Amino acid sequence: MSRIGKKPVAVPNGVTISVGKNNEISVKGPKGELKQMIDRDIKVEVKDNTIELIRPTEQIRHRALHGLYRSLISNMVQGVTEGFKKELELVGVGYKAANQGNLLDLALGYSHNIIFDLPKEIKVVTAQEKGKNPVITLESIDKQLLGQVCAKIRSLRKPEPYKGKGVKFVGEVLRRKAGKSAGK
Repeated sequence: MSRIGKKPVAVPNGVTISVGKNNEISVKGPKGELKQMIDRDIKVEVKDNTIELIRPTEQIRHRALHGLYRSLISNMVQGVTEGFKKELELVGVGYKAANQGNLLDLALGYSHNIIFDLPKEIKVVTAQEKGKNPVITLESIDKQLLGQVCAKIRSLRKPEPYKGKGVKFVGEVLRRKAGKSAGK
């Protein structure tokens, strides 16, 4: 049995869960509402303040989906109650970040600024303190969308291994390389 799949998902107070037709699960909480389609083979049982997922057989496909959908539902419940937050740091001389609503304006050492339009589900805050690197803080209830947007922003200027310049997550440890050594 899947170790992740067999764990029930605890539902806190203030969160309502409904399973609609075509096995669509809807999670509504204080921060918003999320929906997810579940494979028709996996059964979702909502009992008093817990959600359990049951798979029909021990096939590899069913075992994989069992753990996957349990994790997705757990992330949805956590998202509508607490939300998710990621911070990106811009390391480099002249690297700047500013935002107007959901438009993110990035200066990443190119000849032009990059204007990044964020989805409406994501809230963005930029901070630039003197003597510190600019930090972009992204918040959302949807963990998958948040991770995808963060990865896209990071891909605009990945951290390079020699000086560490680029866009990185706060707290991310980079593998650094030694530069050229002198010939004589």
